[in-house]
Amino acid sequence: MKVTFMGAGSTVFSKNVLGDTMMCPAFHDVEIALYDIDADRLEESYLMIEAMNDTINEGRAKVSKYLGVEQRKDALRRADFVVNAIQVGLYDPCTIIDFEIPKKYGLRQTIADTLGIGGIFRAMRTIHVMKDFAKDIEEVCPDAWLLNYTNPMAMLAGYMQRYTGVKTVGLCHSVQVCASAILNGVGLGDKLEGCRTKIAGINHMAWLLEIYDKDGNDLYPEIRRRAKEKNANEKHNDMVRFDYIEKLGYYCTESSEHNAEYNPFYLKQGRDDLIEKFNIPLDEYPRRCVNQIARWKSQKEEIMNGGKVQHTRSHEYASHIMEAIMTNTPYKIGGNVINNGCISNLPKDACVEVPCLVDNNGITPTYVGDLPLQLAAMNASNIYPQMLTIEAAYTGKKEYLYQAAMMDPVTGAQLSTDEIVAMCNELIEAHTNAGYPIF
Repeated sequence: MKVTFMGAGSTVFSKNVLGDTMMCPAFHDVEIALYDIDADRLEESYLMIEAMNDTINEGRAKVSKYLGVEQRKDALRRADFVVNAIQVGLYDPCTIIDFEIPKKYGLRQTIADTLGIGGIFRAMRTIHVMKDFAKDIEEVCPDAWLLNYTNPMAMLAGYMQRYTGVKTVGLCHSVQVCASAILNGVGLGDKLEGCRTKIAGINHMAWLLEIYDKDGNDLYPEIRRRAKEKNANEKHNDMVRFDYIEKLGYYCTESSEHNAEYNPFYLKQGRDDLIEKFNIPLDEYPRRCVNQIARWKSQKEEIMNGGKVQHTRSHEYASHIMEAIMTNTPYKIGGNVINNGCISNLPKDACVEVPCLVDNNGITPTYVGDLPLQLAAMNASNIYPQMLTIEAAYTGKKEYLYQAAMMDPVTGAQLSTDEIVAMCNELIEAHTNAGYPIF
């Protein structure tokens, strides 16, 4: 089996996914191709993966590295699985552009990698690159599965699934940690073992529709009571999602700092009281980037540990998917796929996050039915900007990009149509001048 890792400079993440893969008994002899456009980060990842291969796998995997567009097809050739973890434009310059230009128009953001004006432009510049990935995959490894971890998940996976011939699933670990987050958050962590959940919706806004303890008792009534009490009496880091529980009835998969910017309720101009009330960390993603860059050297030394790189299998889905497909060992995931009726009250062409069964037939989405109407409405408010962004990337029409921004819940609530067009044009120009074209 061959695994190609696109964006191998994402060293910690490549360690998790590829370490997990090497720990599967069927994949000790896996062939690993590391691909990146940054020579220094690629070399760091190569040394780390080789060291881990020696420490946990007796050196049985074959690891190679490929640098730049000229070597991309060689990296992909004969791959059975392609893991995508690229970040086009990195923190500097593109994340800075995504945050600073909207600030001039009064827009405030927290993460800007999924929706909002920052998420829309992150999608546009990333799809610009993934179009070329798709052409290469279709040419040199047409049967490979693309396991996409790059954000914005719904827009990237949705584009690949609708407009390329690449077998694609979008993966995010927020589904795996959703139950533990809410149960620990409300002091019910002792109920986690053996609990049963049902989760469906869209990426970063999939809903915890059901949660039962190991004896079949519905945990939601107590969760709702405790969440409301906690939000009323203390500051904590999950206040937006706890507000969802009170107002919408359900918890969702991704963090409060993310969900603060997926709706018009919290990030309002002139409403610093809401930022304070819900403990919303503005500019959180740029802050994380700066901190991560600053601590990378010490983190690298810690990981390398004198050349003895250890690993414990993580909760990431990728290795389990490979194992299920290659060995016909059935496994269930939360996957991002084209809806096609799985969630019956969301658009059929939307990219949704639903339970999927994985075996040697591939990845099979399951039927969910209708979401509660208020949850479908929340998802739909994100889906239509996502779909308009995909159309902008596919057709090259700026009108779709403007309309995606207009329909975005935060952007449309704050700015006029003329202001939105002007801001989009300024962002297009800034990214293009920085070497990361939008069209």
